Amino acid sequence: MQKLRALVTGASEGLGKSFAFELASRNINLILISLPNSGLPELAAFIRSNFNVEVVYFELDLTKAELFEDIFKRIKEMHLLIDILINNAGLGNWSWFEDKSIDFYKTQIDLNITSTVLLTRLFLGHVSKANHSYILNVGSLGGRFIVPRKQVYGATKSFITYFTKCLQIEQSGSLVHISLLSPGGINTKPELLVLNHSLKGISKATILEPDEVAKEAVEGLLKGKREIIPGTLNRFLVILDSFLPGFIKGMIIKRKLNMIS
Repeated sequence: MQKLRALVTGASEGLGKSFAFELASRNINLILISLPNSGLPELAAFIRSNFNVEVVYFELDLTKAELFEDIFKRIKEMHLLIDILINNAGLGNWSWFEDKSIDFYKTQIDLNITSTVLLTRLFLGHVSKANHSYILNVGSLGGRFIVPRKQVYGATKSFITYFTKCLQIEQSGSLVHISLLSPGGINTKPELLVLNHSLKGISKATILEPDEVAKEAVEGLLKGKREIIPGTLNRFLVILDSFLPGFIKGMIIKRKLNMIS
């Protein structure tokens, strides 16, 4: 049986790197995309030497959408068929809206939204309609809840949720399986480790490690789950949110704002 092949964006660190390891451990060949000078060649070499899988990589700035078609053209010329697309690349922030520049928000929107939409479209034109294929779009619980100081990030993840759920309906009955990953906080970068370490109570308990999120996400994706929410507590909070009246949610948000002002 021919091995599956997965394309992972934002693969050089954090959750993307954990996706690469998790997929390789399942004997799935890889195409990795990340920024230049982010350690991608070293990661590819490490995976090749420790797992029996093929690894191809492209160092690419995913805010440059004009390069996407060329990447898929090169993949086709290499006679590689992609079975799994993991749209993981993204840019977060924890800041007041006026504290970030226009360029920052343009980059965030291009990376979080535009790259996901265009790569998904190219992937659907690439796959064999006769075989099973898989798409995992990385959203966030931040797109479901109102989170102060995550205004644009949360909005981009709300877009990913809407976009993914629409595609699931459009592709129902086909062999394309589309999943939405909706994680809470993840310890993906040193600065987040410091921030998350300062949290207390329920907020701290919702934080997960990237390797456990990647494992649960890939398992859910290959089983055809429509939405994957890692962590028992996070799933409980989503259920609880559906029962809370709007005025109580507003009070909680205002209290959070006062705490961080």
